[in-house]
Amino acid sequence: MTARLAVRHAASKLVAVSDTPRLDAELLMAHALGVERDVLLLRHLDALVPQGFAGLVARRLAHEPLAYLIGYRDFWTVRIIVSRGVLIPRPDSEVLIAAAAVHFPPDRRLRILDLGTGPGTLLLAALNAFPNATGMGIDASDGALDVARANGERIAPGRAVFRLGNWAEDIVECFDLIMCNPPYVEADAEIEAQVRDWEPAEALFAGVDGLDAYRVLIPQLPALVAPGGMIAVEIGYTQAHAVSALFVAAGLNPHLRHDLAGRPRALLHFALGNLA
Repeated sequence: MTARLAVRHAASKLVAVSDTPRLDAELLMAHALGVERDVLLLRHLDALVPQGFAGLVARRLAHEPLAYLIGYRDFWTVRIIVSRGVLIPRPDSEVLIAAAAVHFPPDRRLRILDLGTGPGTLLLAALNAFPNATGMGIDASDGALDVARANGERIAPGRAVFRLGNWAEDIVECFDLIMCNPPYVEADAEIEAQVRDWEPAEALFAGVDGLDAYRVLIPQLPALVAPGGMIAVEIGYTQAHAVSALFVAAGLNPHLRHDLAGRPRALLHFALGNLA
């Protein structure tokens, strides 16, 4: 069977588990062939199906996330390598990078802090957007930090430091840009199997109302943001009011931003003063 026909057959099956079955099938085939998807489409659709393709499709049909199967997720302008045990980057989170790109000139020598960095997603996307910046990523998972360090060496060598920590506890430095995508899913929320059964629960769930991480995190932020700096915190699309109240209680002035689907997705705070 050719790759063209195998992709078509796989896509017809993947409709049961994916909103993008054709894309999933093409990415799995490209991975099995050891090429990029665009190269597959241009040069390899008439190639014979590699032996590993059927197994990849079977695993996807069992709800294993596509990113774990192919080993990466593209985010903003960077490729983030992922493995089981780290949160998979989502396009929704790109709103934080977009907000930073509007607020700061691209040549600014920023200090960036990413709290709950996972595989380094936000920090490394920001460092790629600001080539003169340096930054620090904090996470409570040694496994996630191992992945983040590997991503850092590839994307921003010498510019990113990753540390084990509990949010901003014990951090005394001030930063120009502080970003965070904390867990914010309610403990009893119904979520799709490929998330619930595969991604790390500690990166997803945050108590009965989904606000436990915010209650710890947000009061720590005012002391860490430099004059003229910005705080950007991702939220669940139903949480704008509740998290805004936590911002205000901490002395922060929340500004809401929406994702590409028009849903509330991030709260920003702009610190008074001028950047150093």
